[in-house]
Amino acid sequence: MLDILRRVVQEVNSTENLEQALLVIVEEVKKALQVDVCSVYLVSPDQTELVLMATDGLYPESLYKVRLKFSEGLVGLVAQRAEPVNLDNAPDHPRFKYFPETGEERYHAFLGVPVIHQRRLLGVLVIQQLEQRRFDDEHAAFLITLAAQLASAISHAEISGEIDALRRETGHPDLFVHGVSGAPGVGIGTAWVVFASADLEAVPNRVADDQDREIRLFKEAVEAVRNEMLSLKARMAGFLPSGERVLFDAFVMLLSSDTLVDRTIEHIAAGNWAPGALRETIQENASVFDEMEDEYMRERGNDIRDLGRRILMYLEKSEQNAGLQLPPHTILVGENVSVSELADVPPQVLAGVVSGKGSASSHVAILARALGVPAVMGAAELPFGRLDGREVIVDGYTGRVHIQPSQQVKNEFLRLEQEEKELAAGLDELADKPAITPDGERIAVYVNSGLLADINMAFKSESDGIGLYRTELPFMVRERFPSEDEQYRTYRQVLESVAPRPVILRTLDVGGDKVLPYFPIEEDNPFLGWRGIRITLDHPEIFLTQVRAMLRASVGLNNMKILLPMVSSAREVDDSLQLLKRAWRELVDEKVDVVMPQVGIMVEIPSAVYMIESLTRRVDFVSVGTNDLVQFILAVDRNNAQVADLFRSLDPAVLRALKAIVEGAHKFQKPVSICGEMASDPAAVILLLGLGVESLSVSVAGLPRVKWVIHSFTRSRARELFAQVFDMDDPAQIRSTLNNALVEVGLGGLVRAGKR
Repeated sequence: MLDILRRVVQEVNSTENLEQALLVIVEEVKKALQVDVCSVYLVSPDQTELVLMATDGLYPESLYKVRLKFSEGLVGLVAQRAEPVNLDNAPDHPRFKYFPETGEERYHAFLGVPVIHQRRLLGVLVIQQLEQRRFDDEHAAFLITLAAQLASAISHAEISGEIDALRRETGHPDLFVHGVSGAPGVGIGTAWVVFASADLEAVPNRVADDQDREIRLFKEAVEAVRNEMLSLKARMAGFLPSGERVLFDAFVMLLSSDTLVDRTIEHIAAGNWAPGALRETIQENASVFDEMEDEYMRERGNDIRDLGRRILMYLEKSEQNAGLQLPPHTILVGENVSVSELADVPPQVLAGVVSGKGSASSHVAILARALGVPAVMGAAELPFGRLDGREVIVDGYTGRVHIQPSQQVKNEFLRLEQEEKELAAGLDELADKPAITPDGERIAVYVNSGLLADINMAFKSESDGIGLYRTELPFMVRERFPSEDEQYRTYRQVLESVAPRPVILRTLDVGGDKVLPYFPIEEDNPFLGWRGIRITLDHPEIFLTQVRAMLRASVGLNNMKILLPMVSSAREVDDSLQLLKRAWRELVDEKVDVVMPQVGIMVEIPSAVYMIESLTRRVDFVSVGTNDLVQFILAVDRNNAQVADLFRSLDPAVLRALKAIVEGAHKFQKPVSICGEMASDPAAVILLLGLGVESLSVSVAGLPRVKWVIHSFTRSRARELFAQVFDMDDPAQIRSTLNNALVEVGLGGLVRAGKR
């Protein structure tokens, strides 16, 4: 499905004008989904009508003649509602409008989705079928995803008219590389390198367990690319003269040459797996052309790289179909490990994470902490291509990665690993007890989650509910937007698992360092760009589908709250609430017994701090996302290892912002929760108690530590400490004061763990 999406989008982007773009869309969608009709209706320049602009299946003479007002027809209904309409027998619907010039009276099944770009409706994408049937989730999800991807391409066509320092091998037994601590702990295991799809330069060396199999897969990939070149030559027959098409013959000859095929097989025979052997061969061949003086000949190096990437794509498909064969203690390693790559590794074999990019506050590090897996981020100097299969130690305390450690070094880390287990065993005694301060005040301690597996772990411990369910993770592990029913099943499972305890579902929060492979966002400054609530308000069809699924999932349980991420203004809250109420009314009209849930906002942006009273009036609760709040207040990119030391959650500016948020929310008797990583920091928890927050939401792994702090400090003592550090100017002095307080009450073990 993802391959089809990419192909369609690439073909649309390569067209010269809007007419060609729309023709590609209708032809490719009809073929991909095997339907009888695909059509595109675009909004007229005066924004009053929808015009049939392209079709594959309806009569061609109807193009440009069929025009509907927004109040007319099923296409108008899709445009009006800005959400999909899926019908098994369209002619029976009261909004059906018959146009004899189209010949569509024969078609019964109807699915239409809106095409929206930056909140502006561009048109409607429609598929139809002769038989009476309701299009399944796969069709709906594909069409929604495609419409979202094509929105910017259509808009553009409409407007325009058309490693490193350690590259060498080293035998040094105690080699280590510095990064920054992403998640505490020690992990010892075997490196498994992940890399970007079809990126030859990023392919690591990997030992070939079965050389005959690797050679067979390589030959099959070469044959597939050869057939692809021949097909391309035939397809271009109507566009290029025969002399120009000889280029494809040259590619086919190269695919049969000794320098490519035999040399790659030699590298496989020498022990490398097929993708790594291919990388070596392509680099050898391309470098010969790169060194030539003639510009034409130098360009042949790029042709060879292109062929290499095409072969690699087929090899990657073969590897994916075969399934991952991960080592029993896997250290996941990559230049920029993503959340989805981390989620792909079964937790029972994951021993550690190492990423060349990112910091302690990147989402990969957050997920690693939630899973209780040590992580090192920002280890940019690692020779990633040479790490696969090597023994690696991840020191999540100091941010070091040890490669091929000596037995002496390994023994020391085994000792530290045992100490960590003993500390965790002591903390676990508190896990099943409520969090009550010595002066008798109960503090709600929730857990953050984004994986269903986390929930079972969470409720082996006595948590008070799910304080933040990250709904983007189910989106990130798919090749398309999940449908309403798919989302409903996920949310229902979460809500049922936790009931009657509350679950706070955060609406889709992508952008920044959380990307969807099928909905790429290219921005120079993504963290200050199109992300969070901005995306879902610009694409109401995505927001409406998600909140409808949430509302349906809560029926009969009523333990759900909804959280809006990245709110920066009152208008965003108003627009979100309006869409939520609209989804609620639609379900009520459909006789679904839904209850309007409580709605809260995430305070992550400085503007929300200054507008806290205005925002709080509109919602039921406030949740502070300290990871982004600290990032924006201090102007520190939390994924940039170069400024990782400047990311200080106990900075005086952060404390003043938190004080303003709590006081502003409490003025209207609205509760405040802290759901960022600051809530899992023992020193910070003291300050949050002193501030008077009602609840904390932490990672599953951090739950016992947080409860230990709450059991050890009264509210009054915490208020004293907050007042003591509030006027300090140095974050290090603030942390030192709080660490001393932890030692005084017998929690020195938490301080020592933090110092490693």
